[in-house]
Amino acid sequence: MTGHDYVTEADRELEETYEEPMSLAAYVDRIFENPTIASHASKYLLEAIEAAGTRAVVEEGEEKERYRFFDDPHNDGEHAILGNTEVLNGFVDDLRSIAAGRGKDEKIIWFEGPTATGKSELKRCLVNGLREYSKTPDGRRYTVEWNVTTAETGDRGLSYGVDPTAGDDQNWYESPVQAHPLSVFPEQVRSQLLADLNAELGDHVPVRIDTELDPFSREAYEFLEERYRREGSDDLFSAIADDEHLRVKNYVVDHGQGVGVLHSEDEGRPKERLVGSWMHGMLQELDSRGRKNPQAFSYDGVLSQGNGVLTIVEDAAQHADLLQKLLNVPDEQSVKLDKGIGMDVDTQLLIISNPDLEAQLNQHADRNGMDPLKALKRRLDKHRFGYLTNLSLETELIRRELANETEIWEAESYDELEARIREPITTTIKGQDGETRTREFAPHAIEAAALYAVVTRLDEENLPNGLDLVDKALIYDQGFLQEGDTRREKDEFDFDDDGNDGDHGIPVTYTRDTLAELLQTERDRHHAELGVENVVMPRDVLNSMAEGMANAPVFSTGERSEFENRVVPVKNYVFDQQESDVIEAIMHEKRVDEETVAEYVEHVYAWETDEPLYNDRGEEVEPDPLKMKLFEIEHLGRFSEDEYQGNLPRESVRNFRREKVITSLNRHAWEHRDEDFSAANVDLTAIPVIKSVLESHDWDDVSRTFEDFDPRQWDDPPSGTETAAVKESTIETMVSEFDYSAASAELTSRHVMGQVSYRWD
Repeated sequence: MTGHDYVTEADRELEETYEEPMSLAAYVDRIFENPTIASHASKYLLEAIEAAGTRAVVEEGEEKERYRFFDDPHNDGEHAILGNTEVLNGFVDDLRSIAAGRGKDEKIIWFEGPTATGKSELKRCLVNGLREYSKTPDGRRYTVEWNVTTAETGDRGLSYGVDPTAGDDQNWYESPVQAHPLSVFPEQVRSQLLADLNAELGDHVPVRIDTELDPFSREAYEFLEERYRREGSDDLFSAIADDEHLRVKNYVVDHGQGVGVLHSEDEGRPKERLVGSWMHGMLQELDSRGRKNPQAFSYDGVLSQGNGVLTIVEDAAQHADLLQKLLNVPDEQSVKLDKGIGMDVDTQLLIISNPDLEAQLNQHADRNGMDPLKALKRRLDKHRFGYLTNLSLETELIRRELANETEIWEAESYDELEARIREPITTTIKGQDGETRTREFAPHAIEAAALYAVVTRLDEENLPNGLDLVDKALIYDQGFLQEGDTRREKDEFDFDDDGNDGDHGIPVTYTRDTLAELLQTERDRHHAELGVENVVMPRDVLNSMAEGMANAPVFSTGERSEFENRVVPVKNYVFDQQESDVIEAIMHEKRVDEETVAEYVEHVYAWETDEPLYNDRGEEVEPDPLKMKLFEIEHLGRFSEDEYQGNLPRESVRNFRREKVITSLNRHAWEHRDEDFSAANVDLTAIPVIKSVLESHDWDDVSRTFEDFDPRQWDDPPSGTETAAVKESTIETMVSEFDYSAASAELTSRHVMGQVSYRWD
């Protein structure tokens, strides 16, 4: 594209976003065609969230519906809030109650949680989502602008203190607080208009506009009313609302216009932070006739900026003095510019804080009914963000923090997520010598960091017997636990729902900084041909995370001790993953093909059910006991010759066939009972024991297949030996099939063989 093309694209973007101003009557006609554009603040925020739709996710082992709005879809996921779906759904439920006027009207929504749990992303996600929604036809947001110059006979004009003799276009002044266009109508007429609108809308959340004109617009309205009343105008409102004086215009919701954000560093008296301040130089310029003219007000406070949509107080503990001043805002929907000048406010109040705000609020809790902060605490509706307790979400977050990968992970099955969790990261860095080099986090390295972080966040007090924290993490992420041939669903485990999962643990910022430091660390590893010194292994990650806690002020002494003790089961799990990769790479060419597995399943099904079995020529045949026996001994490795009488199975084999194979087939048949069922159309991976045959092997398989293989020779196998041939094909397969580089495959296989060699033979 040329520079001109980009300019044209920008023109098109603005053309689609902004409309020509319209008359008040035209606006009213439009809201009857599309009522959502007239929504009050809480209803508008709710509609923006719902407009993005939902998707299914698994969190803490349970499937939930998640609003896509919080994935920051309009910004390619850059500020998505990962996890905390249940908390966000509770927020939307509260919004629905507030918008419908069914309660909680007086509540201030409060998001609280420890550092690095996504609270700041919530603010950015809300702003991004509202901005983009306001650009859509259903999300258009409107306010009013005034021009009193055409009604002037003197030199006093409507302005923010600028030259009143400016050209016509410059004599139009927009409401500085995004006043709702319907607030122009007298209250009785507005009530009737809304009743008619809601009757046609038929929504469970009616449109409610309870605010009057803002002081600046009221000044213009009263000036025009006085002018035309003196002239004896018969149609006084029509004269005031004539499109020479009043227009309705749309605006894009953004910081300062529909969204007000009070940051931790913002200063000033409470009044200034809330609504703005008087500009005394302008008071002298304007003919105020002994009063304060609202035209001389700045309207740059957080409520003024957020009027119409959303007001956010960020790092609320820094503005604790201001929170009590906000109490009348949800109750009365008003705030004062001055003793005699009030301003109605329609905004959804939301505050964000770390746990330190709660400590401030509870400083007088022991005084019971005499607690001066009790009224404030009663109005705060708390939603607590916690640390992520899902392995896949934490992995996604680390990759986002470390490699700026903002794509939201969506998968049809957990197998897809599992593949992404184990993926490596390759990046280019510049060393102290000024040279650039490529560094690699080996497969499972990011997974190791994520799993360790999650394990530190889980409550071990509510662990069912026989499980460790890694098992719990896997159940939370998958919704089930695979134990050999058996798959146990999450609801089979008795987890205490009142546990402290996600309340504390390793924050992602610590993990990110540790991994970033590892990229710059020189490692004492050498290989004649491969750049193994540039590979960060999972054990490097886990050792650095555990050892670095000693000097990290973010952790208390108790936390350091607790978290360091939790690294061992994570190391064991990650080693199991690496070991599985190596075995599967060794056995890659020896895997059982699906046709052989399918034949076995069909023979077992026919053996148990007496269903007919046909050969390639369509002739009915009996199940072949030898084929079943050989499959069970050689491929499954479950049985020996002693468990058969000739080719006929003994009791242990018969029980296996019925409990592991036939039961899974029957379950599949029941789930597909509306179809013509046969063993031939079964998804073989739906049977756990068969899935294990297709996808996994063990060292017995390796030993049986490669009789002269010796893992003790792996580091430098003699040429011409079976070990050398196995190693060469294994490294090639790890690179081509398992996302390893040659260097990371070398290091991983060495590590695995080093452990296996101790127990070989």
